[in-house]
Amino acid sequence: MTNKAIEHLVNGYHRMAERLAERLQSVEHLTEEAFRELLGNLRDESVSLKELTKTEAQQVSDWLKRDFHALAEQARKTKQDFRDWFPFEVKVEESYLWDKIMSAADPTTLDLLVLKEEAELADFELWHTGQVTAPGILECTKCGEQLHFASAGHIPPCPKCKNTTFARILSAESDGNAERPES
Repeated sequence: MTNKAIEHLVNGYHRMAERLAERLQSVEHLTEEAFRELLGNLRDESVSLKELTKTEAQQVSDWLKRDFHALAEQARKTKQDFRDWFPFEVKVEESYLWDKIMSAADPTTLDLLVLKEEAELADFELWHTGQVTAPGILECTKCGEQLHFASAGHIPPCPKCKNTTFARILSAESDGNAERPES
């Protein structure tokens, strides 16, 4: 994938995430169906505005769904405020964006979305080279090398072992010896 293609997908991810955050603020009660419909509308909008192809828009919405699921699961597990466990090195605007997304859903809604999506999203528990991810820390599933993303960005192969699969971790679990991919 060329740098231009990567940048195009990262920009598409940013735009769709911003729209998701904006629209979630106006949703009174977030249900699984409402979330799916919202993502579908965002996908269609990105295509109609010629920001992304239909295939790219599907990829980006899948990545947003994966990242939203991971954030919701972390919020549910820790029972902490989003800002208490989200990586501190994340840029202010990225943190604000994900804070808006997370604040749009109450804890009960997060529990329901996570539980209903767990089986379907089993494939989303791993992050893969070539995908775009939300800000945070990914850990190589082979060697444990950590990649810190200060903003949404393209996932490169592991700089240590060239593995292509990663798991998301909390910043509190970070060993501080991570590579920092350009995002």
